[in-house]
Amino acid sequence: MTEHPYQAFLREALPASAAQPEWIEADGALPALYLSHGAPPLLESQRWMGELFGWAGSLPKPRNVLIVSAHWEAAPLAVSQPAAGTPLIYDFAGFDPLYHRMRYATPDATQLADRVVAILSHTRSSQGASSESARSTSDVYRHPRRGLDHGAWVPLMTMYPAADVPVLQLSLPTQDPERLLEIGRRLRPLRDEGTLIIGSGFMTHGLPFLTYEQFTGREPEPSWSRDFDA
Repeated sequence: MTEHPYQAFLREALPASAAQPEWIEADGALPALYLSHGAPPLLESQRWMGELFGWAGSLPKPRNVLIVSAHWEAAPLAVSQPAAGTPLIYDFAGFDPLYHRMRYATPDATQLADRVVAILSHTRSSQGASSESARSTSDVYRHPRRGLDHGAWVPLMTMYPAADVPVLQLSLPTQDPERLLEIGRRLRPLRDEGTLIIGSGFMTHGLPFLTYEQFTGREPEPSWSRDFDA
């Protein structure tokens, strides 16, 4: 049986990840990152995995990761189950069954969950923010069963393949930019505490509208995707 590309990736990535220096206060604030995640078969792309792992390795290994995925739109704000070994959500279909057997058992993230809830609960309107914007962060729901969806675990399995960084997922409670910016302002101090904040989505999303030939690169991408890039 042919070895899966992710297994080949792990042989080199795991030792390198183990040697990655951990974040210390002297490193300063970690960045807020937006990345374009794809479907689980991205774990078959050595180029994609290599580039994303290399970028993650250029930073200190964070104490925690707080990730917002476009696949979890829920209001009011909610955080995922923070317990060690949080289960994965297999929110996709039509791919190799092996992707439904993958695991990513990260450490307990309860401390981060408590911090996020404290930051985002009972907020007051800051200068320039409306009262409605402040209300959007007034309650944070702790979801007792929510795991990590593929918008979180696909890139994180590549960035931190040893699953040795606590991960917490935060819901996307609105598409109102003003409200989202207010949430971002509230979360900003976490970056000074060694938490890497990630927004995970896709600039265009249309797998159902792609032909197999377009998906595999045998034909040009559709015009709506080219127009967006232009």
